[in-house]
Amino acid sequence: MPRRSQEDRSRSTRTALEDAGRRLFTERGFAGTSAEDLVAAAGVTRGALHHHYADKRGLFLAVLEQIEVEITTEIENAIAAVDPDELLTVMAVGLNVFMEICRRPDVLRIMLTDAPAVLGWSAWREFETAHSLGLITAQLESVRAAGLIPDVAIPVLAQLLISAISEAALIVAHAEDPETAGAQAQQALLVLVGGMLKA
Repeated sequence: MPRRSQEDRSRSTRTALEDAGRRLFTERGFAGTSAEDLVAAAGVTRGALHHHYADKRGLFLAVLEQIEVEITTEIENAIAAVDPDELLTVMAVGLNVFMEICRRPDVLRIMLTDAPAVLGWSAWREFETAHSLGLITAQLESVRAAGLIPDVAIPVLAQLLISAISEAALIVAHAEDPETAGAQAQQALLVLVGGMLKA
């Protein structure tokens, strides 16, 4: 029973830190949030932060992982509702959901703005490979297997496509009229995807 109680306390502490981190990193950015801010907002000690995450960067990575998992799950759920044989429709639905997600303040600030700088380009790309890039790679593999695109290096194509998608997400997130910008960005991305199709 005491062990269970300790596990519950640890889980509660991690939840408090991650909730505080997500809120403060969204509002102030990584650079504008101190370790003291985080522990004060979470109502825990500095030692608790070090014990569970080592430092502020470790907590940031945990929050980023949480966001990435949520995004991947949301996109997977959306495309699961589409006829799997309609591969282009699946990709269009996935793009639309992702563009909507990227308008959220926490995604814009934490995932699209701060993460590349905090992790560094190589580590950021590896992180994306396990989440968004992995999902896009799987979709491209399906499209290629169906004979809809040429036999090209899918990992390279996926990296180029995720770069275009990320840039489109930033355009939408910073637009004065996000709804119009989203429609235009999605149309442009579908033109890019359509350009990959075999004649």
